[in-house]
Amino acid sequence: MTQSLAVCALEPFYNETAKVLAKTLNLTFFALKTPLKFATQYDYLLLVSDHVAIARTGKGAPAPVRVDFTSGAVAHRRKFGGGKGQDIAKAVGLNKRAGVSVFDATAGLGRDAFVLATLGCHVTLFERVPFVRALLESGLNAARFHDEVDDIMVRMQLAPGTLAEHSQGLADVVYLDPMYPHTEKSAAAKKEMAFFRDLIGHDDDADALLPLALDCAKYRVVVKRPKGAPYLNDQKPTYQLDGKSGRFDIYVLKSLDGD
Repeated sequence: MTQSLAVCALEPFYNETAKVLAKTLNLTFFALKTPLKFATQYDYLLLVSDHVAIARTGKGAPAPVRVDFTSGAVAHRRKFGGGKGQDIAKAVGLNKRAGVSVFDATAGLGRDAFVLATLGCHVTLFERVPFVRALLESGLNAARFHDEVDDIMVRMQLAPGTLAEHSQGLADVVYLDPMYPHTEKSAAAKKEMAFFRDLIGHDDDADALLPLALDCAKYRVVVKRPKGAPYLNDQKPTYQLDGKSGRFDIYVLKSLDGD
């Protein structure tokens, strides 16, 4: 069953901003007159204040989700994430070249892109689902005002268009993490994935992304997959990096060691 989504302002001060966002996303503006938990006319609401968040409505609904690059799990990973020894760093080739440029074609909430930017990559993010893009853009804009991450944020840019609109040589690496039935055990991951499954479903056209990515990358395409998931487009990678809960499939086009 398709879930309904509308836009509302948490305070009257943000009504006009919320109306503009609703028009941009082709969604209904909902004037919030009762506490959020009782606003059951819509299944989900995009909440507009000094940032944009998404919330499930109804009694017992979990807390809203927003993109936050300055606190919580993202900040912890920035400080204690393991540096260039992480599988994601090895997958994009940071063990071979510094300052790799990455086009994240399925950016979602931007967490992997942020990790890569923290490690020195220049990351261009694209998110094709309009309401997710709005969440991501809000988080990026908010983080640019924080001194502790401003040196990271200058390496992250939100791109217009789609992967199909870009030509060969777009970036050193094209990164793909299409939607898949996830099995993360953390409460936060479960909540966010439940929201996305309700409103987006899965990327039924995910297989079509791989040929586009292979055409656009200079050196390699990296695909993040859960353990046991089939190869994207049924195409075997050059090699894999296996982790505890998932894997990276790496399609090498050219060595990153030199041009």
